[in-house]
Parts: sequence; structure tokens; C-alpha cells
Amino acid sequence: MGTALVTGASAGLGLEYAWQLAAANHNLVLVARREEKLEAIAAEIRNVAGVHVEVLARDLANRDHLDDVAARLTLDSPRPVGLLVNNAGFSLGKSFLSSEIAEEERALEVMVGAVMVLSHAAAHAMQRRGRGAILNVSSIAQGTAMGSYAASKAWVRSFTEGLATELAGTGVTATVTLPGYVHTDFHATAGLSKDRLPEPLWLTADQVVEESLAAVRRGEVISVPSRRYKAVAAVLGLTPRRLVRALTGSKAHRRVLGD
Repeated sequence: MGTALVTGASAGLGLEYAWQLAAANHNLVLVARREEKLEAIAAEIRNVAGVHVEVLARDLANRDHLDDVAARLTLDSPRPVGLLVNNAGFSLGKSFLSSEIAEEERALEVMVGAVMVLSHAAAHAMQRRGRGAILNVSSIAQGTAMGSYAASKAWVRSFTEGLATELAGTGVTATVTLPGYVHTDFHATAGLSKDRLPEPLWLTADQVVEESLAAVRRGEVISVPSRRYKAVAAVLGLTPRRLVRALTGSKAHRRVLGD
């Protein structure tokens, strides 16, 4: 039985990671901003799965809060974290030039800054122990030209690939998952309508989490859940960037956002 720390654990993919890891007999450290909701989730998981669940109600855009989470990753007892899942993230639901810069900065702190800080803390602690894994949640959007969200997720992919090469041979692995559109409350929270996208584009949270955790167990660096998005990733990788910009740039972005 190991311990996994999951950020953004109060909803969506983060909540699904918590449940699947608990079902696999992992103890948990759940991180999100809403303490009351986290405590309710923790109590339910303890009851159903019988594992130990800690709650860290922290805002990853707050540096003091982020340092608290990083400190938990470095503890060697009583339950050292053997798996870090950097899942926290959100969409602003608007284009870059339509948003306030403070909103953009907050998104960058959560989806880039927190991933970097927590991965750094976890990698050092895990290397010292000679084992562990880091799973960073990116998006298939990282290969598009859909604004700052796609840019943040492109950073996560590139960063994780670099981290994986540094960790090679240490007993610690780094994996990045690139899910497509997933049926969670992610889009509703951002004020985005699911009706604008055809049903075949949607994945379920349990599928994404199951496939990405399997990739971690195999020590894979990149996981693209589902055959359809593996095909999308392949096409994006082969398509000239000029054409990618034309197909996924501002006009396509506005259609998805409903601007």
C-alpha cells in the first residue's frame, strides 16, 4: 500500500483519480481549495475503501499554500508520497484578449507554476527513496493554437518529457497524459456549452484515469487515452503548424467557447 497525492481532487478527473487509487488500496492526500467538500469526499472514501485519507485544503495559486503541499511531498514518514498526480487546472472560458490579465496569471500559477514546484519537490524526495512516480495532466489541446490554456498544457507535456529523461535510471518515472474532451464539470465551471461538440469527441473520466494510471504502471512517458485521440495526436503531430493555426486558431476557439 502506497500513498498518492492528487491535486484538484474535489471534482472531475481529480475525484476519479482519488477513487480509482483508493480502489487499488492507495492511501491518499487530497488537495483542493474547498475544505468542506474535500472532507466529505475523504469521509466517503474512508468508508467505502478503508484507506487512510488526508485533506490539504490549499489554493495552489497562493505560494504559501503551494509550499505547504510541496512540504508534504518531502515527508518520509509516516506515509511518504509515492505517486504525485498534478491534475489541478481550469479553463477561463474566454479567449486571451477577452480575459483579465490577473485571471491569466492565476491560471498560469496553477497549471504551470504548481506543476513545476510540486514536481521538483516530489522528484527529489522520490529519488532519495529510490522509487516513485509523477503523473502530470496535460491535454490534447497542447497541440493546437487555442490560446493560453493550450500553451500551458504544451508546457506541461514538454516539461514532463524533460523530467522523464532526467529521472531515467533512478527508479522514479514521469508520465504526462493528454486527454481530449471529458464528461466532467470542467466545461460547465468555465461556462462552456457541451452542445457545441459532437458526442464522439467525448471521453468518460473513468476511461481517462484508468488508461493514464496503466501508463504510469508501465513507466510510459506519454499517454493519450482512447484510439480516437491517439489518431488526433498523430494528425496534429504531422500537420504543418500553419495549417494547425488555421484549423484550431482564434476562429475555431471562438466557436468552441461560444464567443
